[in-house]
Amino acid sequence: MAAAGPRLVAVGDRGVIVLSDDRGRTWAQALDVPTQALLTGVCFLDDAHGVAVGHDEVILITADAGRSWKRTHFAPEAQRPLLDVWCGGGGRAIAVGAYSAYVVSQDGGESWATRKFTPAPPPATRARGGSVGTEAAGGYHLNRIVSSGDSRLYIAAEAGHLYRSEDGGASWAGLTSPYAGSFFGMLPLADGALLAFGLRGNLYRSADAGATWAKIPSGTVALLDGAARLAGHGVAIVGLAGVVLASDDGGRTFRLLRRADRGGLSAVLAVSDAELAAVGEDGANLISLEGAPDGAATAP
Repeated sequence: MAAAGPRLVAVGDRGVIVLSDDRGRTWAQALDVPTQALLTGVCFLDDAHGVAVGHDEVILITADAGRSWKRTHFAPEAQRPLLDVWCGGGGRAIAVGAYSAYVVSQDGGESWATRKFTPAPPPATRARGGSVGTEAAGGYHLNRIVSSGDSRLYIAAEAGHLYRSEDGGASWAGLTSPYAGSFFGMLPLADGALLAFGLRGNLYRSADAGATWAKIPSGTVALLDGAARLAGHGVAIVGLAGVVLASDDGGRTFRLLRRADRGGLSAVLAVSDAELAAVGEDGANLISLEGAPDGAATAP
């Protein structure tokens, strides 16, 4: 899910793309989407121009804030589903996916080039004499790509792998990881702070752009999949089994909330100081954090 100016755009199964112009209260389906593949990620370069990616290595672009789309890349023979996409300045976009799929565009998604993902090893490995690119063989699944500004990017990957770029994706280096299981998301915060989260409720916070990590109790063993910043120091994280984690202190501590329907949630955006638009197994929902007691997230 992503914002195209005031509009929200969410993507999902069978090529479905839905739009909301009232901050998630109602949704309408985009009518012209040239794929039936599962769509897994979406981002916008500006209020009108966006990119969506998915299985069969399909990439779609829009120039009208999601009303209509055209296909600019399709490689089912590669058998590497794309799992997320980042949109930057100057028409730059990076799509990432299974087996270290890494596809880049310099023209707003009109054309794409496949690049080999060859990150430098984490600092501890470099200190032992590891070489640049030793992780490329076989390729880990790259699950999520996020930005902290237009130059610093992060990737959350399987098997405990985390990566950072300081040059807009031109080069990457592994981060020392606090956990050997898969990460499904990262959320950059203020002043170089960062959250990383994934399987079995595992949640970690870094105060130094991923150099060191502290484990944050989540109170759940559900997979954590999506996150958003709220006003002030607010943070929300969502996951399977209807889990919603809410923080008021920049991700240092969280209270566990849970939707009554227990439907899995995969992505979330803040639509007000205490309200979230979320998408998942049961479609799109609004979630209110205001006045919600520990253990309960409410649907307005």
